[in-house]
Amino acid sequence: MAASTSDGTACSDSNVYEGLRHRKTHQEAADETRYTEENTKNMSESSKTNKSTPVHLETGTYWLTRIVFLRSLGLIYFVALLVALHQNKQLLGTDGLLPANLYLQRVQQHVAADPAQSTWSLVPSLLWWVDWERDLDLWLDRLAYVGAALSFIVMVTGCANMVIMAALWILYHSIVNIGQKWYSFGWESQLLETGFLAIFFCPLLTLRPLPRTTPPPLVVIWGYRWLIFRIMLGAGLIKIRGDQCWRDLTCMNYHYQTQPVPNPVSYYLHQTPENMHKFETLSNHFVELVAPWFIFLTRPFRFTCGSLQILFQVILIISGNLSFLNWLTILPSICSFDDAHLAFLFPGWRGGTKWQVAQIQQEEKSGRAPPPSWGQLVRRVVHVSLAGLIVYLSLPVVQNLLSPRQAMNTSFDPLRLVNTYGAFGSVTKERTEVIFQGTYAMNPTDPGAVWEEYEFKCKPGNVTRRPCLISPYHYRLDWLMWFAAFQNYSYNNWLVHLAAKLLVNDPGAESLIAHNPFHGKQPPRFIRAEHYKYSYTKIGSAAAKEGKWWKRRRIGEYLPAVSLGSLNQYIKQHGWNMPAIKQ
Repeated sequence: MAASTSDGTACSDSNVYEGLRHRKTHQEAADETRYTEENTKNMSESSKTNKSTPVHLETGTYWLTRIVFLRSLGLIYFVALLVALHQNKQLLGTDGLLPANLYLQRVQQHVAADPAQSTWSLVPSLLWWVDWERDLDLWLDRLAYVGAALSFIVMVTGCANMVIMAALWILYHSIVNIGQKWYSFGWESQLLETGFLAIFFCPLLTLRPLPRTTPPPLVVIWGYRWLIFRIMLGAGLIKIRGDQCWRDLTCMNYHYQTQPVPNPVSYYLHQTPENMHKFETLSNHFVELVAPWFIFLTRPFRFTCGSLQILFQVILIISGNLSFLNWLTILPSICSFDDAHLAFLFPGWRGGTKWQVAQIQQEEKSGRAPPPSWGQLVRRVVHVSLAGLIVYLSLPVVQNLLSPRQAMNTSFDPLRLVNTYGAFGSVTKERTEVIFQGTYAMNPTDPGAVWEEYEFKCKPGNVTRRPCLISPYHYRLDWLMWFAAFQNYSYNNWLVHLAAKLLVNDPGAESLIAHNPFHGKQPPRFIRAEHYKYSYTKIGSAAAKEGKWWKRRRIGEYLPAVSLGSLNQYIKQHGWNMPAIKQ
């Protein structure tokens, strides 16, 4: 029901826009021309009479807010699509660890057995409209290249239109929905929800930072405020309802060491006094459970809320590698600030962006603003419809927030327009790692067999290697390896597929890791995965002085030694291509 409502709204709005497109475009062009001429005249007169007067902006407008927001969203989209460009073929391609063509085939089979459903409603993706069975890798690259190019334009210029933002949203949707486990985390839905609202933040076709006839709509500003409220409150509630350590203020005793991908700062933060960790936990509860309510109060409270949320996210960025999640969560907080708040980010020279915003504010204040065009009236209808859609789709989200069985990072509609969020509802108390090893030995059980270790891009392995610093970039394989360490390999068939590829020194698999000890040589006869417990060395300890960041202890076997021959049947059962040594 939610899906049909959202689709119907989108189609209806599209038809209205199409019917009035030419009229709106011509009228906006005339308005923009008149505004530019008046501005040029005002600029000339002002520059003659008062060159040194500082630019003062009034409160309550969001022209600069939109520019800052769009630049930031362009950055996040660019990073996300850069990750896709670098990693998707190896993860999702025809010869990837979880081939998307096999996934799409399973969706087709499911729909064939249930005609009431459609492939598009189950997996919305542009790939249905191309020859994905033959050219999957090509189209994965094309989606990423086009998206990266568009997002780069938005990031650099700080301006966009509805066409560009809709294209970015559709392109990323098309990737996420076929991404399977690699794209199964909350920040993907959060980026899609953020990107959807951004479509309505922009003019239909105009590409300029200050499109005079399309002021930033308040429905989008409040949509983002509602988004940051849900993100933070959902994260706070899932913690209080989840792990006991959040209630007894001990979770931060473990978090820095056991988070998915620590960075160098995590090592030092872990070893701060326990009272500091208790303060961190209390501060977390305040920022996530109390501060979000400030967003609904007066301007000073909104400023405080936005500042606290951004500071909190910056601290999280400094203390760990959580993909682009924290960078993305800063975005809706930007909408806590109006032009007067953000004016310091822009130079005040005559004719500059800040100066032009001041001119717009003076026109509005004096009643000299251009009358609304037909296009603007249509936009108002669209904005009302958007507000109604957000309210409707928020109903199950609010019910989930109020439920003692709260689910986190869940979507209630196939397009992920309004979602529920949460993070670290439970905190692991020990860190375990899966370590891949290979050998040339004829008998893998021989005590004299020499096993050499593979090193991943970012996850802990070699105890002397410094933790990485990569945020907002993201290594999807490393992230899933953290989850795999809690489970059995039988729950992660991609891990067995990875072992098979490493048995032939597969170039795609090699590109996903940092070091293959058999690179440029004969591949190993056997590969196994060992299970280790990892913990930080103490600052100033003998091990730390030897250059060791970690100490580890073997727990046992994770994946028994396998050869390519022993995996032959397993690979066929999953429909994967049999790995072969590439000459």
